Amino acid sequence: VSRNHSTVHLHHIQSSFHSSTTLPHNSAHRQIRLSQPLNSRTPSCATNRSLCNLRKPSQQGFKSPRNAERITHRSTYTPPKPLRSSTGTWAIAIIASIVATLYTISSSDVKSATNSKQQQPVSEGLKFLLESEGFENFDMADASLPGRVSNLTPEQEDKLKEFWVATLQVFGVMDQNGQVDPGPIKARSDTASLKKPKKKRFGMLRRNHDGDADSIASTDSGSKTPIVPADDDKYGQTKEFHDAIASLSPESLRAAFWSMLKHDHPDALLLRFLRARKWDVEKALVMMISTMRWRASDIHVDDDIMKNGELGSLEAANGDDPIKKKLGEDFLAQMRLGKSFLHGLDKGGRPMCFIRVRLHKQGEQSEESLEKYTVFTIETARMLLAPPADTACVVFDMTGFSMANMDYAPVKFMIKCFEANYPESLGVVLVHKAPWIFQGIWKIIKGWLDPVVASKIQFTNNNQEMEEFVPKEHIIKELGGVEDWAYTYIEPVPGENDKMKDTATRDKLLLEREDAVKAYEKETLEWIHAKETDATSLKQKRHDLAATLRDGYWILDPYVRARSYYDRSGLIGQGGVPHFYPSKVTPAAAANGTTSVETSAADLD
Repeated sequence: VSRNHSTVHLHHIQSSFHSSTTLPHNSAHRQIRLSQPLNSRTPSCATNRSLCNLRKPSQQGFKSPRNAERITHRSTYTPPKPLRSSTGTWAIAIIASIVATLYTISSSDVKSATNSKQQQPVSEGLKFLLESEGFENFDMADASLPGRVSNLTPEQEDKLKEFWVATLQVFGVMDQNGQVDPGPIKARSDTASLKKPKKKRFGMLRRNHDGDADSIASTDSGSKTPIVPADDDKYGQTKEFHDAIASLSPESLRAAFWSMLKHDHPDALLLRFLRARKWDVEKALVMMISTMRWRASDIHVDDDIMKNGELGSLEAANGDDPIKKKLGEDFLAQMRLGKSFLHGLDKGGRPMCFIRVRLHKQGEQSEESLEKYTVFTIETARMLLAPPADTACVVFDMTGFSMANMDYAPVKFMIKCFEANYPESLGVVLVHKAPWIFQGIWKIIKGWLDPVVASKIQFTNNNQEMEEFVPKEHIIKELGGVEDWAYTYIEPVPGENDKMKDTATRDKLLLEREDAVKAYEKETLEWIHAKETDATSLKQKRHDLAATLRDGYWILDPYVRARSYYDRSGLIGQGGVPHFYPSKVTPAAAANGTTSVETSAADLD
């Protein structure tokens, strides 16, 4: 695939990655064909037990599900008849004593080994979180959640490799690096996990010979079916996928991906889409590419919302353009009200987002400003995520709710964001103190939700119920708790984004990041090719490069992202270190000489 040409052909990927072919460079259109059947690619419970054993949050107390299984061992051995002689009786007694002694010693060894294991050093990511403020109640069990970078089954790792191959082909990387044939993945030596009959896999990407870019052909019969069946394409992402392939160059899609990454681990980002689509690589690719298009072409996350931020809204509100003025005023009105805010951690170590529903009045802000505010909040919450916490806790405070506060349009947009564009980002949703009139509304909203998302929603009516999810000492006073904290908006300060004007430094840092990205892509290709004996060292190289990307992002961050309330208040600290329970008078606010605007009592009615 030529990255300097607007043309790309995405070729056939076999499950073993060994039948790729050289692609032409002179086609007038970039087209993609995906094959059927998709359902055969979805891992079974036997293959992916971690996906099948998940329980609802209320059942598991936000601890990761244990992977232990009860296995009944059946033996063909038939016990002999009981011995009746006195000699036999004494023999049994002696043997029983020996067994008891060995059992005692063995139990002691197991307990010692267990204690030793518990005392082993924690991972750097977990250590970072545990040393952060407010993590005294963090549940370490969440560190072993299934389907994460450090906790993949062999089958899940193979799916991740397949996804990387498809992704790098769409980005035009594999041909650019002279790696057209990704090579076979060496068969696993652990045949125990592969005893079930192998299902025939279909190539995900193949050349299009008939010019039909909106259809895909099976490698078997040539029948045309949608990439994702209509009944499994709630948000029309198949069409968005085709639009992205047709309208955006490979370079643009690649740039959108690495821009979205920010400080995340690249594998972790891909795994979100894989888990959301139940490890179906084709569906995950469709979802991810449509998300890249949405970010770059529809909502303009990184080139507008996060780049201009609150100070940009303030300048627009004080400007002469009536459209921009209205958008700026509406955005800042929501920030000043504290319609939603980020603060603290739940018992799972997840950042919490509070939404005060009573502060929303239908029609007060434009739909566009509501959407931008929603995306701004979600993107800012992503700044607070660090392994093992990769999801958020959202609290809908329904205190004082009335029908005047109900507005279905922003609710639908929020649902679409989490289901289609920010997959696997919700840990739990708490609907707190919902009045009886909300029952009918909930029936409507629940019908819009994916069952997986709906299962994460819990209703709490008092502090005792909320304490199942949030530490008692960290329930804020506004909700009837004991934590003496209240949202107080800190206004933007002129000059706080001056680093963004230093384009020379920004461009230098962007070039350094591009070099790190290329190195990561190169090591990813090596990892895909690698024999089993070389895989471990290559994994470590990739993790080291991911850490380089993470650290490099936080150096780049002030040159590409406008400062926010959460930077000024100290929640997002220097180098991206979060301070979830900062002091009331923050160094950032004092240094900047900012003024505080508290939410008035009238606003809370």
